[in-house]
Amino acid sequence: MRLPLSTLLALLPFFLEASAQGPSGTGQTTRYWDCCKPSCGWAKKGNSPSPVQTCDKGDNPLNDGGATASGCDNGGNAFMCSSQSPWAVDENTAYGWAAVNLSGSNEAAWCCACYELTFTSGPVSGKKMIVQATNTGGDLGANHFDLAVSCVLRTGD
Repeated sequence: MRLPLSTLLALLPFFLEASAQGPSGTGQTTRYWDCCKPSCGWAKKGNSPSPVQTCDKGDNPLNDGGATASGCDNGGNAFMCSSQSPWAVDENTAYGWAAVNLSGSNEAAWCCACYELTFTSGPVSGKKMIVQATNTGGDLGANHFDLAVSCVLRTGD
């Protein structure tokens, strides 16, 4: 079952409880969609043998081992792929990607790791989202998951 984007967006701004691959606790969520190359898209980041897949501005996968500069930097042409958009499995569970900042940890530990988030307030209380950490954010607070909403790139932009 696929839920409309508006329903998925309703899940995002609420506080959550994070658990999986480490201690559980509370944190917060926000959302982003800058489409820049994810920080875990650079070679040898985190606990994955290969970097997060990136795409060119036409949404074609790049096979460069993470060497291409971010499209948000001058002269770069690597972006987040549109396939890294959230989707719902059913009315209670969704999957997606997130920029992460966890207290007592670092990017090397959380890059490419997966987390199960359980929303604890608002109309989505009790609903879950499984996210893979593909990015970090210098502006994130402690125990913060900045959920990637969508990235649609168009040739010529």
